[in-house]
Amino acid sequence: MSSSEPFATAALLTALGALISVAVLASNASRRFGLPVALLFLALGMVAGAEGLVRYQLVDYPLAFRLGNTALALILFDGGLNTARASLREAIRPAVVLATLGVVGTAWLVGLVAHGVGLPWMEALLVGAVVSSTDAAAVFSVLRSSGVQLKRRVAVTLELESGLNDPVAVILTLAVTSSLTTGMPLTWHLIPEALLQLAVGGALGFALGWGAAWLLRRVHLPAGGLYPVFTLAVALLAFGLPTLAGGSGIVAVYVAGQVIGNQVVRYRSGLLRVHDALAWLAQVLMFLVLGLLVSPGELATAAVPGLAIGLFLTLIARPAVVWAALAFFRYPPREIAYVGWVGLRGAVPIILATFPILEHAPDALRIFELAFFVVVLNAIFPGMAVPWLTRALGLVSRAPPPPPADLEMSSTLLLRGEVVTFFISKASAACDATLADLPFPEHAAAMVVVRGSELVAPRGNVALKAGDHLFVVCQAEDRPLLELIFGEPEPE
Repeated sequence: MSSSEPFATAALLTALGALISVAVLASNASRRFGLPVALLFLALGMVAGAEGLVRYQLVDYPLAFRLGNTALALILFDGGLNTARASLREAIRPAVVLATLGVVGTAWLVGLVAHGVGLPWMEALLVGAVVSSTDAAAVFSVLRSSGVQLKRRVAVTLELESGLNDPVAVILTLAVTSSLTTGMPLTWHLIPEALLQLAVGGALGFALGWGAAWLLRRVHLPAGGLYPVFTLAVALLAFGLPTLAGGSGIVAVYVAGQVIGNQVVRYRSGLLRVHDALAWLAQVLMFLVLGLLVSPGELATAAVPGLAIGLFLTLIARPAVVWAALAFFRYPPREIAYVGWVGLRGAVPIILATFPILEHAPDALRIFELAFFVVVLNAIFPGMAVPWLTRALGLVSRAPPPPPADLEMSSTLLLRGEVVTFFISKASAACDATLADLPFPEHAAAMVVVRGSELVAPRGNVALKAGDHLFVVCQAEDRPLLELIFGEPEPE
């Protein structure tokens, strides 16, 4: 009876709900131990696996590959939505160098040490290609849980690099895998082919993002909940169509999200909130599934070579590549050292490591186990030192802390006006002044004052105190005067 419907579906949903809820609640442990949240999800999947509590091991690599790519599309789209255009201008050149030449250099250096621990040359280069991309989300999850804010230029460089380097790692992995399975040597045609994929992906991603933003401004859907359904469809299209056209879906989905996120569209705050939740759900499911692919006993065989490769990647390969790239752009040595240390790996290497298995490449399972071990080691070793290193190198941002509350206005109409937030510091001209004494523009007004865990009604006799966050509703033309009074607004 338990194997028939609806009991089989009920058992599956019960197990899935239990795993996701435990994974979410366990994320609090990252604050105590300084580990990336994703690593905890991965560990939970392993605990529930063949040698764990549930005693189930997923052996469907095609399913894991498809789920992983779908999750990756949602995560990258959300990352694009939250990437400001100003950030691109600030660090796009060094990020592009790290995401291209840096990935190739990392793959080659790691390939050298992988060959040194016993892998044939092409298999060794494949290991290097698989683990060559970074994951800024892993870094920022550690920083958020520790309450540390990273200086803007370093944070933007890490974020853009991780958003741009996945396509190069994918192209390199596919090329080396194809060489292994067909016996054809790697040639220089790989470079124009990679550039073509990046160009096609970028162009189609921009076109899809611009078209979606145009529709979001002009089409009034009957319910607010339909807007994130539409942008979810755009994210899937932006990943799938460019891939079918011979481009990079990873670049396209990131670019599409970035284009939409930097334009005025209907229901914008609701879109950001829903896609943030979808990205977290995608991370949880992706890492749980990847954790179910392996068991601790199988990983033990990869421990010694994986340790050698992981330490070499962390201590030599990544720092050397970053130093060569960022020194050219005159980054200070402490910023170069930081970026070189915190190049944490995420789910992409593990997803890429399933591709050689699907293509029946030689030593594919061993390559998967090595990649898995390197990702886990890389998250634990440099990951736990991220908050301490940020303080030690003096890279903690002096920007005001984020407000403890968010004030959102979601509308299916394109409203004229906006809500901006100002942090009141001791040096602010508005500090200790009452709201009635401040020269607000005619069409601007205070909405609420957030003081610690208290919401203060903005009456005229309320005096602003150092540490307050002031929410103001205004028109676009009012912002210059408001910035003269309160300083630069807090980022969204």
